[in-house]
This record gives sequence, C-alpha cells and structure tokens, in this order.
Amino acid sequence: MASYLGIFVGLILASAVLMGIVMFVPSLLLPSYIKIILFFISLVLDAMAFTSRYYAYLIGPLLKHRKKHVILSNENPYWLAQSGDTILRKSGENFIATVYISIPLYRSATEMEDDEKLDFSQQISRLVGLSKNPVRYTSELYVMNKDSYIQKLKEKITMTENEEADLQSKDATKSELDRVRGKLAMWRNMLDSIGKGFSFELSTYMTVSAAGAKEYEASSLAQQKAKELMSGVGSIFGVPPSIITGADLLRFVEPEYLLPISTVTEQISKNIQEQVI
Repeated sequence: MASYLGIFVGLILASAVLMGIVMFVPSLLLPSYIKIILFFISLVLDAMAFTSRYYAYLIGPLLKHRKKHVILSNENPYWLAQSGDTILRKSGENFIATVYISIPLYRSATEMEDDEKLDFSQQISRLVGLSKNPVRYTSELYVMNKDSYIQKLKEKITMTENEEADLQSKDATKSELDRVRGKLAMWRNMLDSIGKGFSFELSTYMTVSAAGAKEYEASSLAQQKAKELMSGVGSIFGVPPSIITGADLLRFVEPEYLLPISTVTEQISKNIQEQVI
C-alpha cells in the first residue's frame, strides 16, 4: 500500500510540475511545440498515476533497478518451526505450516514384470485417494554434495604422498615403495572417477499443509494430517515413512541444497584444470 501511494504521489507531482512549466513559462523562453509535448507528457503521467494501482508491483522494482539491492518484501518467505519438523510462512493474518514426509521407495517400473507394474499402479491409485486434503506427491533427483568425500580423498592422497617421500628418504625397499605407490594410484583413480560427473539421489516424498491463527496451531494440525498419511502409506507400500526434520528440509526449499554450488564449483574447477593441462 505504501509503495502504491508513493508511486501515485510521485507521478502526480511530476505531472503538476510539467503542467506548471506549460502554463507559467513564457513562450519566449519555451517554444510552443515543446509546451505541447510537455502537456501530453503530463496527461500520460496523470493516466499512469490513476492506474498505477494495477501495476505498482512492476513499477517499484523498475524505478529501483539501479540500486544494488531491490527489496520486494520485508517479510521472510518461510522459516523453520522450533520443533524443526515444519516449514512455516505467513499468509495474511494466518500461518501456513507444511510438513514433508519421506517415502523410502526404491522400486523402478523399468525393472518390474507386468504383474509387478499392475500391482504398483494399484498402489499408486490407493495413495492418490488416501486423503481428502490436498497432498503433493513428488519424486525428485538431487545432485549429491560430494565435497566432504572429495576432501577426504585429497587428504588421503596427501598422507600417502608424504609416506612415499619418507620411504624414499629412508632408502626403503622396492616392495615397500611399490605398495605405497599402488595405494597412491588407487586414491588418485578414485578421485578422478568420482569427479568426472554428477552423482544423483532420488527422493520420494509428499507434503501436506494446514492453516492456523497461531504458529503452534498450524503446526499441530499439519503434524496430525501427516501422521494420518504416514499410517496409510505404511499400509499401502509396506515401508516406514518418516517426517523430514532439521537441515534435511532445506533440500526441498533451498536451491543451494537442490544443486549444491560447491559441487558445481568443484566440477568447473576440475574442467578448467584439465583444459590448462
């Protein structure tokens, strides 16, 4: 509302300034054709001012695009509940709580026989009709963050290289050197193979939401719906579903966890090094 009023007042003032120039500046100082142009510009600004309520959300960022930071909203888009198992957001005067439920399914239709495919489709049909409330069922591929594992491999390579250097300085036997060099080649091959491409992880989950006047009210309602869904999913697929909690929730709401930037950086760095070499 404040943004709309600011745009409205600004456009009206600009129109008034132009109209004042047209009316009070003598023709000797300002030619008539320029006054006509300014007059029409003033009319356009008036029209924009009285219709700005429909496109104020576009004009605001446009006027501020030269700034380094454009603030579209001062409200947090979402936050994690104190219990760590619910994502909360504000919608008007109410709170919306969303619970994420992990379904440990590791079956693929491409590896099933015809009878198994029919049975699996019937299970999915029962899953869709499990709840009268809106529920989202999703299967997503995630890029695995392999940075910690890559770092461990690099540390082992460094330790093995130091071990090789120590053996060489002590005039160790050929068999001992061959053993260390073989271990070093193994670690290097593992590092090369794991860094050649992305590794993906499949996650199957469902989400259910509930609204409430208070945070705890929305969270408790969402948790209740989630527990009902979990019992139904467990009976349909014969697997133990679980509520996703803590940092694992960020995989579903933060792009950095969906496509880890550090892993991408590692890949880019490796490609650049290969090109240089």
